[in-house]
Amino acid sequence: MSERVMPGRTDGLITLGAADALWVDLTADSAVPTASGAFTRSPARAQVGYVLLGSHAVATVRVSGGQWSVPEDEVRRAASELVAVGVDPQDLVLIGPFRGAPRQGRDEETPLRWRRRIAGEPQESGGPERAARRDVGRPHHLAGIDWRQILVERDRDGTQRTWWLPRAVVRLLDAAEHAETQWVRAARARQASAAATEPSSPGRARYAGGRRTTSPAGPTASLRPYGKELEGRLYSVLSRKPGISRRVAEWACAVCRGAPATVLDHCHEHGYVRAPVCQSCNTQERPDHLYSNDIRVANRYTRLFHTDTDQWLRHWHRCPGCRARTTLPLPHLAAWTAHIACRSLRPTHRAPRGRKPCGVLRVSWTGSQNAPRSCLLTVTVDFCPSGEHRVLAQVPYREAAERFRAWLAETAPAVAAAAGPDRLDDLPAQPRPVIADTSGEDLELF
Repeated sequence: MSERVMPGRTDGLITLGAADALWVDLTADSAVPTASGAFTRSPARAQVGYVLLGSHAVATVRVSGGQWSVPEDEVRRAASELVAVGVDPQDLVLIGPFRGAPRQGRDEETPLRWRRRIAGEPQESGGPERAARRDVGRPHHLAGIDWRQILVERDRDGTQRTWWLPRAVVRLLDAAEHAETQWVRAARARQASAAATEPSSPGRARYAGGRRTTSPAGPTASLRPYGKELEGRLYSVLSRKPGISRRVAEWACAVCRGAPATVLDHCHEHGYVRAPVCQSCNTQERPDHLYSNDIRVANRYTRLFHTDTDQWLRHWHRCPGCRARTTLPLPHLAAWTAHIACRSLRPTHRAPRGRKPCGVLRVSWTGSQNAPRSCLLTVTVDFCPSGEHRVLAQVPYREAAERFRAWLAETAPAVAAAAGPDRLDDLPAQPRPVIADTSGEDLELF
C-alpha cells in the first residue's frame, strides 16, 4: 500500500477530499469495489462525527477554520482490512425485493439500514440496469462500497426480478450497520456522562499529538459468544418480548462467531429458537428457490453437508424437537436426501476438466412429516444439457430419516450422541405442521 503523505494533512488528520482519494487509492486492488465519494457523498455522515468504511466507523474531527478531517491511520486500517476480504461471486444472498420492509435493518437509531436502501432503489428506479444508465458516473456507495458494481439481477420463474449480493459483501454491510449502532450508543453514553467528564460533541473524537483519545467500541468489541441462554424457548413467545432485537444484537453469530447477530434463527417445524445468527448465516442454509412443496438444492449445500458439516448439524440440532427425533426439518432432510443419499445416482457429463454433475437437483415431497407413512420424497434433475434425466429416486420419509441417522452417527458422532428420544421429556405430542411459503419473503419452511 502507498505510504505517501497526503495533501492537507495536519497532525495525523487529512481533509475529507484527501481521504476520498486515499480510500480509492488503497482499495484499488480490492475484490470489493469501492466508491470515490465515501466521505463526501450521501450517505456519508462526516458532519455528525463519523464515516462508515467497510466494517469500521471512522471518527471525523472539525479542525481550525471549521473544516472536517479524518485520521489518516484509520482510513489506512479500514482499507487494509477491506482489501483482505475475499469474494466468491457464486455465493450470493437474496436482498430483495420483498413484499414489505426486510425484518432486519429497522433500527431507526441509525441511517444506514442498507437492505432497505439497496432493495428499495432498484424497485423505485425500474431496475438496476436502467438506474445505472440514468446515473452514469454517479457513485453508489454504502460504507464506502460501490454496491451497484456487484449487484446481481435474476429472474424468478420468469415473472419477478430479484437482486443478490455476494455473501462476503453482505457480511461487511451487516458489520457496518452494527458499527454504526455501536457508535451512536457510545456517543449518547458520552453525552449522558458529560457532567462527570470533559464535555464533547456526540460522535467526535479528541486528539492529542495526532492520536485519538476517545472512540466507540469496534464492530465486534462488545459482542459476547452465545451459550444456551435461549435453548428450549418458543420463537412465537420470545419474538414478541420488548427489547428482544436489542438483546440479539449483543451476541456474536452462533454459527460463524465473527459477525454480529441480527436475527433469531428458529425451527419453523417445531417452533423452537435455535440461536441468534447474522443475516449471512441465516440465509446460507436456504435453497436458490423454494416452492410450495419442493426446493432446488443449491450449491451451498456442499458447505452445509461437507465443509462445515459439524457446526451446521450442531446448529440445526439446537432445536429440541429435531434433536429428540435425531432428524432434520422436512426441507432440510429433503435437501440432504438429494445431495447425500442420492449422490451416487446423479449422472455426470463430459466437461473440459473431467466430468461435471448433471443439471440442477430438485427434491419435492407429497404428504407430511407428521404422517410419515404418506410422505414421499422425489429427487429430480432439472436442466439436463441433453434432456435425458428426470426422476432419480423416490424415497419414503421414514427411509430418508433412517439414512440420515446412520450418516449422522458416522459423520458427526458427538452431535449424534447428544440426540435421541430420551434427551427431552416435554416435547409436544404433535409438532407444528410445516406451512409452505409461497411469497418468497422469508422462506418460512426454514
